[in-house]
Amino acid sequence: MLKPRARKVKILATLGPASSSPEMIRALMEAGADAFRINMSHGSQAEKAKLVEAIRSLEKTLHRPTTILFDLQGPKLRVGDFKGGSAMLETGQTFVFDLDPADGDATRAELPHPELFATLKPGDRLLIDDGKVRLTAKEVTPTRIAAEVNVGGKVSNHKGVNVPDVVVPIPALTDKDRSDLAFALEQGADYVAMSFVQRPEDVIEGRDLIGGKAALLAKIEKPQAMERLDEIIDIVDAVMVARGDLGVELPPEGVPPAQNRIVAAARQAGKPVVVATQMLESMIVSPSPTRAEVSDVANAIYEGADAVMLSAESAAGQYPIEAVAMMDKIGQSVEADPVYSKRIHFTETPAEATTADALSESAAQIVRTLSAKAMACYTSSGSTARRIARERAPVPTLVMTSSLAVARKLGLQWGVHAVHTRDVGSFEEMVGKAKRMALRHHIAKSGERMVIMAGVPFRTSGSTNVIHVVKLAGDELDSYLNDG
Repeated sequence: MLKPRARKVKILATLGPASSSPEMIRALMEAGADAFRINMSHGSQAEKAKLVEAIRSLEKTLHRPTTILFDLQGPKLRVGDFKGGSAMLETGQTFVFDLDPADGDATRAELPHPELFATLKPGDRLLIDDGKVRLTAKEVTPTRIAAEVNVGGKVSNHKGVNVPDVVVPIPALTDKDRSDLAFALEQGADYVAMSFVQRPEDVIEGRDLIGGKAALLAKIEKPQAMERLDEIIDIVDAVMVARGDLGVELPPEGVPPAQNRIVAAARQAGKPVVVATQMLESMIVSPSPTRAEVSDVANAIYEGADAVMLSAESAAGQYPIEAVAMMDKIGQSVEADPVYSKRIHFTETPAEATTADALSESAAQIVRTLSAKAMACYTSSGSTARRIARERAPVPTLVMTSSLAVARKLGLQWGVHAVHTRDVGSFEEMVGKAKRMALRHHIAKSGERMVIMAGVPFRTSGSTNVIHVVKLAGDELDSYLNDG
């Protein structure tokens, strides 16, 4: 059995060529990974099925419900082919995008996306290869875009194109995404992440296709999404600060304020927020990160992010275990900082006018007043756990549930240690189980106080209306071997 993490922020690790074996996945879990991202942009569905099988097998071995997030590729805007495979664009020249499938050269290239010709207008920017080559549209017709090259460089076959100044009128799900989404649901995905989200409407199809079988996470990677951020957060289950693509379309100095705003908005809504991309980038080839990278990860944790993510560092890097271990160390170091508690409460998360929210806020205050060492709750849907996490109490939260699916989803929730256990029939039985499980899972020790939230009548969804304070006793652990 894996012991509870000595930190509350979660680590989401991307799996790939460097981390696809059961042995490596186990090593990542033992190093600190709480959840795994499966990137559908690369590899086959058969390869992904093997990853899921390995994770679920280890989940049973290590007795730890484990979160799996399937990340859909989304639509990609790309240029066509070039004669010889590439062309060099010079700063100041005119370059033409058109719909002609003939190989391009240094003067023109195919842009096989008719919707762009109908959307772009003079003055709009076109960024190629993650912004390495930058152009501004000067003349736009239904079949031709003449653009001035502002920053020149080499452009090769099928390089990506970003258009940060317009909402691109294309669906956020491609045929490939729909196939991958159906596959993810067959594999029991806990979260499905959608790319290319620009508007609330973009996530509706995905939400409908998921049909409640998994949680939906929106990747915020387009400036247009920032303009309707609260609306998007309102209709999804979680969000990700996808800083890679967001940093292409925003100026570099615009990314930190955007990250801060996304994290704050998600926290106020009580929904998990993941900060991702280039967090420990140098560890792809180095056994240690730069000090700037460590500070970057620490800043996301100080902001109160629910999870921090590794991309190529764990998927294709030379030091995946070390990268996860470094994330773990940074998390522990930040949360041990005396000012951490004040920093994460810079973002106000006022309780909504519900009994459950009011009690969650009160329970967090009781923890501080009594110096309790843990909180606990029993949940059938995960909603009570999410409300508790929103308060960012200074102690871990033991969450018991008879639903394995719910336990798995809580792997991206700040401060939560989820336990899949048999159902209980009464409030008294739940309190007894909470005390035993807290001792068994090393959430708290004998003689320490724990604050329990519950609902009476018991097993009634949405009935959280009781705060119960208990003191743990060592002899309560004696019967845990008979408890499931």
